[in-house]
Amino acid sequence: MRILLIEDDLLLGKALRIGLEQIDYQVDWVRQAAEVPGWLRQYHYDAVVLDLGLPDQDGNALLQPIRRWQADIPILIVTARDQIADRVRGLDLGADDFMVKPVDLDELAARLRAVIRRRAGRSLETIEHGALRLDLLSEQVTFKGMPVSLTGRELNLLKLLLDHRGQIISRQRIEDSLYGSEAEIGSNAIEVHIHHLRRKLDRHLIRTIPNRGYIIDAVLPEASAS
Repeated sequence: MRILLIEDDLLLGKALRIGLEQIDYQVDWVRQAAEVPGWLRQYHYDAVVLDLGLPDQDGNALLQPIRRWQADIPILIVTARDQIADRVRGLDLGADDFMVKPVDLDELAARLRAVIRRRAGRSLETIEHGALRLDLLSEQVTFKGMPVSLTGRELNLLKLLLDHRGQIISRQRIEDSLYGSEAEIGSNAIEVHIHHLRRKLDRHLIRTIPNRGYIIDAVLPEASAS
């Protein structure tokens, strides 16, 4: 999962980036509002963590432009402003959730999971698809009742495809979700991850759509339904 962190405080921004990366998020960190459009045009994000007290613009002014650039992106405000009016304004302008500093990393991670889950139309921290079960809290995967060991990137790729069942996910979007902006990505890296998931789970689970990307069908083929 790839997060855009918009936070001008050097110490807090560094701590949040390190903390989120340790729990397997890819994090791009910017410290000014002026930097945001370029990042949103370059990458597809799974969520935005937004500070309101930015040096060059009030963070609230970014909410509607962010929605124009990436309409369905979850936005979590993290700010020192603790008045009810601030929360109401942020939520009314398009934020999905609101946290007041100081921030506990575990709570931030839980709230990120929640806003991402809601955007994907899920109410629970488990995803079931036929004989496949993914527990998002423990990050444990079972297939036909047997545990399956996945690497971090394989797990995140599976989450992405399951959260968007019935939708074709482009190679570029997969790369954006799995790799940091400075990572060197092999020409066949995505194909390798897909191959491993098919081998470990079900070769029919993920379909390749030539020149477009990959998809897990919303409706299971009869042979894979059990």
